[in-house]
Amino acid sequence: MIKDIAKIIDQTNIEHSATEQDIKKTCQEAKKYNFRGVCVNPQWVNLTSKELKGSGIKTIVLIDPPMGQSSHPKRVDVCKDAKKNGADELDIVINVIDVKYERHEEILTDLKELCKILPVKVIIGSGYLTDKEIEKASELVKEAGAYCVKTATEKDPLEHMELKEKARHLILMRKGAPGLKIKASGKIKTLRDLKMMVKAGADIIGTSFGAKIIKAAKSRTLNF
Repeated sequence: MIKDIAKIIDQTNIEHSATEQDIKKTCQEAKKYNFRGVCVNPQWVNLTSKELKGSGIKTIVLIDPPMGQSSHPKRVDVCKDAKKNGADELDIVINVIDVKYERHEEILTDLKELCKILPVKVIIGSGYLTDKEIEKASELVKEAGAYCVKTATEKDPLEHMELKEKARHLILMRKGAPGLKIKASGKIKTLRDLKMMVKAGADIIGTSFGAKIIKAAKSRTLNF
């Protein structure tokens, strides 16, 4: 059971105040519990990749939070730099404003090129979107060639919503992008939270509380 939980967790440290020691600690925790991956901001890609080398744990890079509004050329450059510095996957924020204004072709043009660089999860910022927009954004993510659609960066308005609302969003995302992996992130702090997200359809969990979750799982017997 513990291995099943650990292998779906992307241990996350995207704090702007994070230091080199903080990132190393996050990587050490990931190796201790054999998490799926470690998600960091672009400036920490090289360090994270070196810390995780040989572990089989993925180096994942958060691209363009919180609203995905950088220019397309800049997004391409940041993604290519991340790959050059050792990234295995990219967690890219969709241009949320383009979603709101239904600029679907612009979204596809942007994401299709980015998805050619590395395996991509696209963060749709579901806390900013209506139900209809969540479904459409998820559909676009699938069409663009990403392998996974993700709820949030842990910084969008969904962070302040109940997890039940996030769980409902996962169902909408699955409806919009059947067959794609789904990643839930933001406000997932306990084993109970993780189980709720998995039950709602999450394949991957993004959290900075991975160690706490595993410790809780070890301390009790639960039907996971």
